[in-house]
Amino acid sequence: MVKYGKRFIFPLYIPLISNFVNKYIAHLPFIEKFCLIEYIVARPVDRENMEKYSVSIVIPARNEKGNIKRALDLTPVMGKFTEIIFVEGNSTDETWSEIKKQCKEYRGQCRLKFMQQEGKGKGDAVRKGFANASGDILMILDADLTVPPQELPKFYGAIANNKGEFINGCRLIYPMDKQAMRFLNLLGNHFFANMFTWLLGQNIKDTLCGTKVLWKKDYETIVANRKFFGDFDPFGDFDLIFGASKLALKIIDLPIRYKERTYGTTNISRFKHGLILLRMCGFAARKIKFV
Repeated sequence: MVKYGKRFIFPLYIPLISNFVNKYIAHLPFIEKFCLIEYIVARPVDRENMEKYSVSIVIPARNEKGNIKRALDLTPVMGKFTEIIFVEGNSTDETWSEIKKQCKEYRGQCRLKFMQQEGKGKGDAVRKGFANASGDILMILDADLTVPPQELPKFYGAIANNKGEFINGCRLIYPMDKQAMRFLNLLGNHFFANMFTWLLGQNIKDTLCGTKVLWKKDYETIVANRKFFGDFDPFGDFDLIFGASKLALKIIDLPIRYKERTYGTTNISRFKHGLILLRMCGFAARKIKFV
């Protein structure tokens, strides 16, 4: 089963009223329980033997000079081959020169690519990295390394063994480092998690964890349908989750250990970006829920 939901609460036709009640009122929390139609989105389980796939890990990096070497040293090799793609964007420190230096000196087994983004924001950097990826499986790893690279094999195992089709990191299960997440950020994450669970009909505990994993072929379909939800997500998290939901991909949360940042400061503006994400939720509600 991918997701489950209920629809249609008012069977009598009254002009304007029936449409309004069934389109909007029927989807409200608690009231939704009394709807007359239940639906399930499901697909056959793929029983073929899951052989190893290739992996591309995109690392957006802005003002992360002190984390580049650690990202290379700590990222494990997975599948047929593992490709690391650094996408630097608008740094005010020496991140770009550090990426070039560390990639030149790297002696590990991963394949390396590095580039600079033309636009702004993490979402734009991720899209550039994915566009240049050659792996079967696409991964995002934040350059602040608050999600340790050693966690990535768990994501590979989940998607390669057909546990889910969109693997979403969840920081809110295991205890996290004291300074890993500010209190208002924690509240915001819980709020958006509840909002998305209601919107999408799939249980999602942490929408804003930077680590997300999906098949390249599914990402290409999301790109082809991107205009459906609009193009104003600064981080790319909502863009991917909404796109995965529209494709009826099986989304699963995978708990990770969330660590305190050891270099630099966060690029997130809680209030400015929070308002943008709220706006995107409202837009998506009209496209997904109230239809």
